[in-house]
Amino acid sequence: MTDLNIALVSGPWPLFNRPSIQLGALKAFLLKNFPQVKVKTYHLYLDFATSLGLPIYKEISESSWLAEPVAAALLYPENFIQVQKLWVKKATRSPVCRGLDFRELSNSFHYTATRLVNSIDWQKYSLVGFSICFSQLTSSLYLIRLIKNMVPSLQVVVGGSGCAGEMGSSLLKVFNEIDYVIQGEGELPLLELAKAISGTPDSKPLEKITGLLTRENLNSVLEKINQVQQLDDLPVPDFDDYFEQLARLPATKRFLPRIPLEISRGCWWKNARSLKSTGGCAFCNLNLQWKGYRHKSPEKIKSELKTVVNKYENLSISFMDNLLPNKGLKEIFEKIHSLKRDFRLFSEIRATTPAEMLAQMAQAGMRELQVGIEALSTSLLKKINKGTRAIDNLQIMKNCEIPGFPKLTGNLILEFPSANQEDVDETLVNLEFAMYFSPLKAISFWLGYGSPIWLRPQKFGIKRLTNHSYYRILFPKEVLSKLTLIIQNYEGGVRYQRKIWKPVREKVETWQKAYAKMHDSPRSLPILYYEDGQDFLIIHQRRLGTYDMTHKLKGSSRKIYLFCESHKHLKEIHQAFPSFTLEQIMSFLEMMVKKKLMFQEGERFLSLAVPLTYKKKF
Repeated sequence: MTDLNIALVSGPWPLFNRPSIQLGALKAFLLKNFPQVKVKTYHLYLDFATSLGLPIYKEISESSWLAEPVAAALLYPENFIQVQKLWVKKATRSPVCRGLDFRELSNSFHYTATRLVNSIDWQKYSLVGFSICFSQLTSSLYLIRLIKNMVPSLQVVVGGSGCAGEMGSSLLKVFNEIDYVIQGEGELPLLELAKAISGTPDSKPLEKITGLLTRENLNSVLEKINQVQQLDDLPVPDFDDYFEQLARLPATKRFLPRIPLEISRGCWWKNARSLKSTGGCAFCNLNLQWKGYRHKSPEKIKSELKTVVNKYENLSISFMDNLLPNKGLKEIFEKIHSLKRDFRLFSEIRATTPAEMLAQMAQAGMRELQVGIEALSTSLLKKINKGTRAIDNLQIMKNCEIPGFPKLTGNLILEFPSANQEDVDETLVNLEFAMYFSPLKAISFWLGYGSPIWLRPQKFGIKRLTNHSYYRILFPKEVLSKLTLIIQNYEGGVRYQRKIWKPVREKVETWQKAYAKMHDSPRSLPILYYEDGQDFLIIHQRRLGTYDMTHKLKGSSRKIYLFCESHKHLKEIHQAFPSFTLEQIMSFLEMMVKKKLMFQEGERFLSLAVPLTYKKKF
């Protein structure tokens, strides 16, 4: 058995202020399960960020079509002019990138890449692994080329969400610099690969390692993966190399990063029993590398959180889950709260998360939530297969306006295939009621490889799926013809969708500007809030550019309004207030909806004003 040194690399363009969860998890797993190995992680994207400048790097990292062209121009210099035109076209929308010289940017990338590659002794490594996720393809390929030019014999393995399924096999077919591709979760296949290279007695032949693609087994194991069954068996991620790298930066360039951790892997909504035939949200391809849904125990989460906080003296944590567990959240956040730390937590949740759970998250230190809103039209939400309604989305948007609750961020997907004018009209009407709350980000639908809509295009009225047309600019024709890439093109109503969704895009822009103006002070109150006098309720309705309005509700009117803080069906309201007829109750509810103090969907009603203090117990 030979000594084994492994380098794990993450190139541009992940968020610079966060160590790679992939590298940290893989390093810790290898060190725990194969003590003879030495592992070094290189978060090269941090070097690129400090070299280019943090604002420029951040802006580029948020757009795939700003990120991928930079290294593509270096990979294929004969395509430089057309790549430059693409980048300039996309940069015109960015105040940060608009005035940049693409040639200078590309040259700067080359100099930084060359300097970094030359500064590392690649001869001492037997294996180098690259994590390739969204927007990391061309930069990783360029770095791999530089490394292979220095040490042709060095074996290279790639993995990550950008290598799932046909994407990974096509990389192995096209790029000779890549020796292996890991399909699915990386820990177990990488461990087996390390043992095989090292020659341990229990090692398997390379072509027999489940989840590892080689040129010998390329056509036989495409869909086979090998993943850890119990996430509690995973060690705490090791981010030492990132923090050492950060500490070496000049004092003026240092910052406080966010530590990434995992509570779960996969998506329980995708794997819900009722969704076996639909595969979760129609647009989503975030779970290609996992089978099923697994999560850690509350005690494991608490222990892991305590360990990284103490080790790195950092309280900013991003949970990297695509979706928090459906069950057991109360115990998880009770455990986190018991650590008695002033955490700054971030996570992603479903829109059906109740106010009581949001309050408990806030108490534990949750400061920001990415909520799976996606649409404000129930008919469109059905097509997207979100399993939610517009009233559910408005409810959580309202709850996240309560002072002290986590701030909500979310997307509004425009131009979804099979959407129609009725979906747009419903969205426009419902936006009038959403204007009180934190604005969503309008994003154009893009077709992702492996998503349910990609797998069943005919269901959504699209056809002729190919790699996105922009890839034709980034890659030579003979290369692209053999690749399967993450962003896909399709035919079917694209121009129609752009046309009908234009008013929504404009209305969202108006919403964003108005909300920003009404919150230009750190002490700004919610736009629609109430003060409770026990026998009466005063609702304050702030208005931009004119006098605010107040509304007073007394007695039963107050009680009905508070009863509908979470949306209620008309029958529930009538049962709770039997002394009133349905007609009397409807008369009041319709008046509230007309004043935009309540929202109605079918026979369900939601009060929109938020309390200044959340009073429910949990």
